[in-house]
Amino acid sequence: MATPSLLLLLADGRFPAGAHAHSGGLEAAVAAGRVTDLPTLEAFLAGRLATAGLVGAAFAAAAHRAAALAEPCVRSAALTEPAVRSAALARLDAELDARTAAPALRAVSRRQGRALLRAGRAIWPDAPFADLPATPGGAHQPLVLGLLCAAAGLSRLETATIAAYGTVTGAASAGVRLLGLDPYRVQALLVGLADACDGTAAEAARAADDPPERLPAAAAPLADIHAEIHATWEVRLFAS
Repeated sequence: MATPSLLLLLADGRFPAGAHAHSGGLEAAVAAGRVTDLPTLEAFLAGRLATAGLVGAAFAAAAHRAAALAEPCVRSAALTEPAVRSAALARLDAELDARTAAPALRAVSRRQGRALLRAGRAIWPDAPFADLPATPGGAHQPLVLGLLCAAAGLSRLETATIAAYGTVTGAASAGVRLLGLDPYRVQALLVGLADACDGTAAEAARAADDPPERLPAAAAPLADIHAEIHATWEVRLFAS
């Protein structure tokens, strides 16, 4: 069983997974004039939580479930546990790819997955990371997070909470740097989103019982467009 310290460690933005280099689309939204102050930042974070946050948390929770082989109906005497887990993770990877319309965002998710995987292998070398799909660019970040949290002994809900929490805190931190906002007021804003974050995590954890094709597919087309534009910039503060 995981200790509370492990939950805090994995939710910490200083965990060496490269999250600090990403703004979650905020840099492009600021440049487009769509986020200019605290109220518009709050609206951006709430929207991100309801879309990318819900989807990422659900897939992280589903990967956690796959790590534990919690779906007896897919077990077969003809398949080893790693083969069953590998097949489940491959389905999740393909479904998450289908839900990520912008090529730039697919690349970002896989890049962050590689960084998180590097940290996970160093800390939990016996975790079944080898069962992740060998897709070009690596597995999506939520899938790696699900396996990492399972290796740490965290629950499915805790896994979804970490995923949802990271969706808003990274962008909020970027807002301080991009807009020169008062960090204390930004933290107060995050406190105000705490209930929504918990609710998103609970919804995502429940959804993980569904087949991969029925997992949440909330979309944000404008964020996809911004991501593609941002990827063309020669000079930028954040990688995404």
